[in-house]
Amino acid sequence: MKRVQNTHNFVSYEDFHDGLLAVVSAFNRPQRDALMIKKSCIQLERALFPLLVQISRFGPIGVVELANRVGRDYSTVSRQVAKLEEAGLAKRQKNSQDKRVNEADITAEGKAMTDRIDAVRAQIYDTVFMHWPCEEQAEFSRLLKRFVADFTAVEVSQRTG
Repeated sequence: MKRVQNTHNFVSYEDFHDGLLAVVSAFNRPQRDALMIKKSCIQLERALFPLLVQISRFGPIGVVELANRVGRDYSTVSRQVAKLEEAGLAKRQKNSQDKRVNEADITAEGKAMTDRIDAVRAQIYDTVFMHWPCEEQAEFSRLLKRFVADFTAVEVSQRTG
């Protein structure tokens, strides 16, 4: 059987995937989280940082989904969410639709903290995109959202199909 390459595909998915791995690696560096904590002038254990950010962005969020998002096991994340709750930054609750699902949601104090983090992140992005025309920034954002949506849809269809 003769193999025909689809001309619409990237010349090398390896290069594309390497780029994605570099982005994930950059975002997952503990040093980056520590720097964000320092620049935001907040008091927070570094291990709790990504959880607080995810809860702020996607909450209320199931603890299982949160664990999947940060690549940690459920029991670890559950304990860490309890620490966020003790600090007054997050609250745990039952899902309104399914009482078996434990969720985490941001508190006003947690939101104030993530607002400070977001301000520091905006400064970083301002520097990164300093020489990008506005149209390219908008196009990059649009394409990134499209990629994530399509990638997630493929992942879901492969799990269910």
